[in-house]
Amino acid sequence: MLAGVVAHGAWTSRRNAPRQPLPEVRTGASHADGREPELVDSEFDANRFPLPPVARRPVMDSLIDVIATIALDGPGAVVSGEAALAAMPATRRAGSKPFAIEGYNLHQLVWESPVAGQRYGGFQAGVQLANRTGALNEIEYSEFVVKTQAFADAINATPEFPEMRDEVARARELDQFASAHDAQLGFTIRARNASWSPGYVQQNAAHLGFVAGVIPGRMVLPAVTEGLPPVLVLGFDSQAALSEDPAQSAIRDMTLHLDVPQVDRAEHAFERMRKVAMTLAETMDGVVTDDNGQLLTEQTMDVIGVELLTLHDTLEQRDLAAGSPLARRLFS
Repeated sequence: MLAGVVAHGAWTSRRNAPRQPLPEVRTGASHADGREPELVDSEFDANRFPLPPVARRPVMDSLIDVIATIALDGPGAVVSGEAALAAMPATRRAGSKPFAIEGYNLHQLVWESPVAGQRYGGFQAGVQLANRTGALNEIEYSEFVVKTQAFADAINATPEFPEMRDEVARARELDQFASAHDAQLGFTIRARNASWSPGYVQQNAAHLGFVAGVIPGRMVLPAVTEGLPPVLVLGFDSQAALSEDPAQSAIRDMTLHLDVPQVDRAEHAFERMRKVAMTLAETMDGVVTDDNGQLLTEQTMDVIGVELLTLHDTLEQRDLAAGSPLARRLFS
């Protein structure tokens, strides 16, 4: 009887303990540089999806920026990159809005952020009309004017500003559009019975292509094009990830996040989000719910998918396609 009680206690303790990662079975050789082969489920092979075009560096655009021209005083005047850099303001924001200055490179014939060793025949300054903090207001516009004027004075130039009232009205209209067409989706994957250890979560996510993020308790599914925002973000308890003994840390739920305007449509992000959520729930003995704990059915996900198709079309019609440099700046 005593042996039975001890055995039952051990069984109960093991059943309630956080699930641990399994030893990996290595197949094939490692990379030549010593890195291990990537653990990526073939269902999520990036080759299944068409590659989006390589994104160009974001530049000012009148669609989402107020732009002031800065004409150099005197015919044929030229400013060196070193002089322009010395005159740049200390911060690149006007209030909560990004502020930038670009020069016209006389050698390459392009607008760019000033670079040492180059020569510029003119400049333009810009401030973003809106972002997720709201629309550009009169105070932020005034700060934009002050910073631009100081730069112009330092390089012997004269700025020309658009009418503040018109630009603030344009900012409000853009902010209204962005607020009505912003979409950030979140799924929660909850454990049915036994909790999960951080290693168990990381192992299962790695099988689907996720890699460790910068923040503890965060993993990301990288975009096909290097340098772009991640397609999906998987988050779990950061304290569990930082525990002195992570194997004993109990995780009962994790979140899967998709920032729709930040991700190129060609990534098929929502389809992959559904597949990841369902696969993790199946392999880890969990369920997929919304933020309120309501189970998400296939029918509900179908409805979300249709709504996202309409959203993508609307953004493209406004020249703010999801994942484009302008969309990433506006929805940030």
